[in-house]
Amino acid sequence: MSAILTLNAGSSSIKFSVYLTGDGDPELLHVGQVENIGGAAELKLAGNKPVSIDATDHETAVQAILTMVEPLLEGRKVAGVGHRIVHGGPDFGEPARLDPATMEALERLVPLAPLHQPHNLSAVLAAQVAFPHAVQIGCFDTAFHRRKPFVNDAYGLPLHYYEQGVRRYGFHGLSYNYIAGELRRVHPDLAKGRVVVAHLGNGASLCGLLDGQSIATTMGFSALDGLVMGTRPGQLDPGVMLYLMDQGMSSAELTRLLYHDSGLKGLSGIGNDMRELLASEAPEASLALHYYLARLRREIGSMAAALGGLDGLVFSGGVGENATDIRERVVEGLGFLGLSLDQTANRQRETRIGNGTAEILVIPTNEELVIARSVADHI
Repeated sequence: MSAILTLNAGSSSIKFSVYLTGDGDPELLHVGQVENIGGAAELKLAGNKPVSIDATDHETAVQAILTMVEPLLEGRKVAGVGHRIVHGGPDFGEPARLDPATMEALERLVPLAPLHQPHNLSAVLAAQVAFPHAVQIGCFDTAFHRRKPFVNDAYGLPLHYYEQGVRRYGFHGLSYNYIAGELRRVHPDLAKGRVVVAHLGNGASLCGLLDGQSIATTMGFSALDGLVMGTRPGQLDPGVMLYLMDQGMSSAELTRLLYHDSGLKGLSGIGNDMRELLASEAPEASLALHYYLARLRREIGSMAAALGGLDGLVFSGGVGENATDIRERVVEGLGFLGLSLDQTANRQRETRIGNGTAEILVIPTNEELVIARSVADHI
């Protein structure tokens, strides 16, 4: 057996997994992550205590991961390394080998995903040095949405901008890919229907699936649009940006506002941790949560309209999978879509938590397995 390593680099963390190849799906061997890159960094391997490491940037973090992983391989060869790449632009609709030409093309997309793309590519460069003979495969968060209808892919701008790549790309595609596969495997009848998937974490979006294909999604040209998120505002009138620019805000200041200081953090003045906000008695926390829930209900209705109805709602992501109170409060007021929550099943954290005409499911996502499968197809 050979091994597959997956790297999922975020702005200050890297998740990693080690899989073994063989018949059927890759077999998970180890999983872990590096947190607080650039600060008090720690490397966590599942089942072990965190270890403090010197990780001033993503390249040194990858080196620390490789140092820990090497003895765990027990002499097995790393045949392939799979990378989550947030933005694939208009040209990358499938996993791709990360050769110099591909890396150059992905580098040009950094302005579209400034929080993630540079770190994704930095992890690739470090892995190429560590495993020069391994296949390096990029798996794109935008790829799952590349076949959306034009009306859900374009903006109301002159058409030549669309042709230049100004489009509603959508993100969280690896997660939606996994959920669509699980629906086909476990709920085949529902998989053929009209399903809204809610990927709710610090970043959050919805995807409308029709027969397992992305028809519409809430994120657009960048990962800023749609739902309000931990530190990002979600849907925002572009006139607000024009106004702030006229008031003297620079591009760097706007970037900071939109990516780091808005969303739940900005609305509450407390922070972006959903658990902290749910536990808080501060009125600002309540206001932030009311806004979060209102936007989520509104966008679920929008997805149902794009699909022509609703057969099911799936919760996923860190908040979607774990925040029972959020699930309960989201479904309140969505009875007109046939959604009704079984409160006992919800609080007992069961998979099926609905008792209306439309199904409600909780399905933990697994982006790393999607990446590992793609690598296995290339080795």
